[in-house]
Amino acid sequence: MLRFFKSTLPAQLLVLLVLVMALRLPLLWLGLPVSAAELRLLLLGEGIGAGAWPYRDLFDGTAPLAAAAAGALELAWNRPVLLYRAGALLILLFQALRLNKVLNRADVHPERGYLAALTYLVVGSLSTQLDALSPLLIGHTFIILSLSALLPTSREGYDNRRLFRAGFLIGLAALCYLPLGLFVGLGLFAVVIFAANSFRSALLLLCGFGSPHALVATVFSYVGALPNFAQMHLERGLTPSLASVDGLPPAVAWPLLAGSAALLLLALLRTGSTALGLVFQAKFRQLMLVWLVVALAVLAVGRGLAPGSPVLLLPPLTYFGLFLWQKVPGRAGWAPELLFLVVLGSVFTIRYRQLVPGLQGLLRLPAESQFAPQPAPAYSRLGSGSVLVIGPDRRPYLTHPAARPYLDWPLAQEDFSRLNEYAAVVHIAASLDAQPPAYIIDQQGKMAVLRYLLPGLFGRYEVVPNQPGVYQRR
Repeated sequence: MLRFFKSTLPAQLLVLLVLVMALRLPLLWLGLPVSAAELRLLLLGEGIGAGAWPYRDLFDGTAPLAAAAAGALELAWNRPVLLYRAGALLILLFQALRLNKVLNRADVHPERGYLAALTYLVVGSLSTQLDALSPLLIGHTFIILSLSALLPTSREGYDNRRLFRAGFLIGLAALCYLPLGLFVGLGLFAVVIFAANSFRSALLLLCGFGSPHALVATVFSYVGALPNFAQMHLERGLTPSLASVDGLPPAVAWPLLAGSAALLLLALLRTGSTALGLVFQAKFRQLMLVWLVVALAVLAVGRGLAPGSPVLLLPPLTYFGLFLWQKVPGRAGWAPELLFLVVLGSVFTIRYRQLVPGLQGLLRLPAESQFAPQPAPAYSRLGSGSVLVIGPDRRPYLTHPAARPYLDWPLAQEDFSRLNEYAAVVHIAASLDAQPPAYIIDQQGKMAVLRYLLPGLFGRYEVVPNQPGVYQRR
């Protein structure tokens, strides 16, 4: 199989696409529940599609470019879960093919072909996290796009626009998922090893990196959301607990990452024993080692739990995997083929483990779908209208639109946990008075205090019969 993909003919690309679809689509066809990250994007998309501004009318820490993408998809289709799944698949395909093209064009490995894209897509199918749209997956696309601009050359004045573009793309990635901004360190390392005038080139890269945030901050300053943008995105974006709030439990997320990491370690050991002929190839290997270090740093920010985290290991694994699949002179030529078949079989087994009775228990690895938010039967009888949940449970939002602006409980808690402070009470009144929710689900026992403090707003809610903690506006 590996020998077949060591070619750049259109037939190889077609077979690659068929293989990936055969690996991924059956599980998607059987149906995957909406993940916590997708639910957050759906709620943001509903608000933005209705004309709300992030950070001003929607209190949520999701990065602005990812929120804008959710709003654009919402304009195309109401609660577009199908578009999310198709978008995630197309994004992963684009990343794989783009990285494959850059590696072939730069001649970083003696053999050309679609092996890089094959590795990227097969290992990327290990976890269903990458079947769901997430800010990290969206932002990682800009990191992949920046790689070609980080390979400028060495003549001073030749690569100015390329370096600015590389920084700009990394800045766009940070506007999708802020920890991806750490990849500016990769850009600075590329400047050191490739550019002739390192200082001026580094300034160009940093100017490009800062430009997207400067433009977005200017827009938010005009709409009166700049303070919240600074607090919710810039200050809280690198907080590990927030980066991983929608992720899988460690008992599931870390073993899935460990599978990719084990293959990556094997590829690194194989690469270390391979001599590179060209100076550029040696420099590129150094660049990919730094890429791996930065990817591990981004993983550490989210504790390896942020939705879409496995995608961070795919580029270094793809590059170093090229040496793993290379035939070793004097050794059996079938060994790489056998190893790849083992990898492919392992990916298929882990991906479809929920369909085989007893396999999850044998592997001690529950399916990711078990940790997706499920509709709450207790709230199914509520009528139409927006819902405000005072508490961390977001299951009611699967069947009802969320009341604005309190979409994220950690942010809402800053107000609702300080009801003894005048500023918090005034902020709640100002936030909810324009569009009061049709229903309030009180999971924290706050309604009695809220009715006392804000009778004009919360005094109009009455308890829904036979549903404790649920209030309906009269």
